[in-house]
Amino acid sequence: MIPRYVVDEVKKKIAGDIVFSDNPGQAVRKWRTVFGLSQVELAKYLKVASSVISDYEKNRRRPGMKFVKTFIEALMTHDELSGYTVTKGLAQSMGLLIAGVLDIREFSRPIKLDELVTAVEGYIVNSRFIALPIYGYTVINSYEAIEGLRGNEFWSIMGLSSIRALIFTAVSTGRSPMVAVRVAPTKPAAVVIHQPKTVDILAIRLADREMLPLIVSTHSTVEGLIEALRSKLPSK
Repeated sequence: MIPRYVVDEVKKKIAGDIVFSDNPGQAVRKWRTVFGLSQVELAKYLKVASSVISDYEKNRRRPGMKFVKTFIEALMTHDELSGYTVTKGLAQSMGLLIAGVLDIREFSRPIKLDELVTAVEGYIVNSRFIALPIYGYTVINSYEAIEGLRGNEFWSIMGLSSIRALIFTAVSTGRSPMVAVRVAPTKPAAVVIHQPKTVDILAIRLADREMLPLIVSTHSTVEGLIEALRSKLPSK
């Protein structure tokens, strides 16, 4: 399994490489080759003649955004058959795989706190907080992050803006996430804990001290939580 945000980021890297290349045809050929597709195989995915692919690679046709998008989707569809082998390798070389991070996104517009609460099917458990506009979110598996996250990767989980929601899964009481937030050099705009067995009083006190809303999500599964975040909140 590979996090969806990683697939999205690899797609963006490929798109940027083609769009900003001085030789877009060569870039198309490079990525087709990297993903192990022949011109004939790619043409079948795109439902065009193989001569069309040849035209793009020889710069007789210039790839527009529609072609680039369908081209990349074809690469990903092909790679999915092998468990995203190529995508995983690219993600590792690009430094996109961060221990414990399940999803990370930026919003097309800042959202209000109540929009986040609704999306995660949650409720706020503390009383002292500042309701800041939220510019993105990061979903983190607490256990995996504790075991594998290196100190210099903290900034990576904060995405493009620290004014975001940190959403922790695999929690029992919420104490560990709030202790981590308490000692972190940069604070999020909100903290969400997914289906804790109970909420530790210390977690609530730390949230109050940091003036952060502490939200409990009641989504039955992590997959359902991520899907709700992606479908109900504005994507960038």
